[in-house]
Amino acid sequence: MQESPKKLLDQVRDAIRLKHYAYRTEETYVQRIRRYILFYNKRHPNEMRTAEIEAFLTHLAVQGQVAASTQNQALSALLFLYHEVLVQEIANVDAIRAKRTHYLPTVLTKAEAIAVIQHLSEVHQ
Repeated sequence: MQESPKKLLDQVRDAIRLKHYAYRTEETYVQRIRRYILFYNKRHPNEMRTAEIEAFLTHLAVQGQVAASTQNQALSALLFLYHEVLVQEIANVDAIRAKRTHYLPTVLTKAEAIAVIQHLSEVHQ
């Protein structure tokens, strides 16, 4: 009796475990790859190339409004899929990138810092 071939996401899990990636990385990569496949109405990734990857990543940034780190994570998952599981080369992916958030640091003015220091006592001052 012949053994049926493994499903794609099971192959991804096997490849990740073979490389000793963290379990959370496995979960995230599988989730991102599943979302990619569902985005294209369950087309197999063998039928898709760089243009589809770029469109998916652009969709995440523009319509999905995901953070830059989420988009980078999706790109890493797809590159892993194509390089390690499907053993296919992917050309440079040139998608619209999500904007990184810029946080302004909370800084005390000189007067505020002096007021805080004056409320401290002994060694802490």
